[in-house]
Amino acid sequence: MLLNNIALFQKIVEKGSLSGAGRELGLSPTTVSERLSALEAHYGIVLLNRTTRAISLTEEGRTLVEGAKHVLGEIEDLETRIRHGAQTLSGLIRVSAPSDLGRTIVSDEINLFLARHPSISVELLLSDGYIDIVGQGFDMAVRFGAVTDSSLRVRSMGEWRRLVCAAPAYLQKHGTPRTPADLKDHNCLVMRFGVNLDNVWRLGPHATQQIVTVKGDRVANDSAMVRQWALDGYGIMFRSELDVGPDIKAGRLVELLADYAPMPTPIQMLFPPSRAQPRRVRALADQLAARLLRVEPADRATPVTKF
Repeated sequence: MLLNNIALFQKIVEKGSLSGAGRELGLSPTTVSERLSALEAHYGIVLLNRTTRAISLTEEGRTLVEGAKHVLGEIEDLETRIRHGAQTLSGLIRVSAPSDLGRTIVSDEINLFLARHPSISVELLLSDGYIDIVGQGFDMAVRFGAVTDSSLRVRSMGEWRRLVCAAPAYLQKHGTPRTPADLKDHNCLVMRFGVNLDNVWRLGPHATQQIVTVKGDRVANDSAMVRQWALDGYGIMFRSELDVGPDIKAGRLVELLADYAPMPTPIQMLFPPSRAQPRRVRALADQLAARLLRVEPADRATPVTKF
């Protein structure tokens, strides 16, 4: 019963309310409240601060959520191995990934993984902004850049250049920037990450880095949208080679300011700070890491069209 109540507690946190958890599990509000009270009585602490409008985790509640994810995942794995054999994987994996990368490499690998493991289901959230993977109940997240939360577990998947690029149509109409300073005279397509604009572009290696504040008539919080604007010839963007490499090889985009390429940006998988992931999560992570690590930056092609 204790494990059932812990699983219910996780569902309450995931849904953000007692009533939402009850609807998901087919339990009455009274039953949910009684079982939560029983769980708090068992530990002799308050796990949730509750008002008529909202709930929030206490520090002890947050500790229970983080630890329970590991414990319940291991129990589910154990039951699967007992009932179906050691090689069978089952259950839900919740994944977060950047918009463009999620629609291509991550999605492709998920499709292959599900074909091999029909008892698995995956929930994929595409977002280029900050995601609280612990608070929102994600098993793993793929992210570019440095990790700011030191409590998360990190698995490196290599480094990739960021490229300044544009469509041939834009360059034919507006000309080609030859130095970073020239970007001030161009329409630049800017990403928004939450409240922050990615409009300060740092070009060149650290020793000779040039910092340019760009502007343009289009801003989006979705990398796929910014990439589509660039493909449509609306402006210049600053994106990972992992995202735009195929477009450059095909001539749909042209790399600009190659002599001012910044230091590569890491790409990483992040996991909640539990001691271990369920086998299904480890299996998907291994497959995705293998795919990303075998995508060779050396395969990049020079632009087909010269300007």
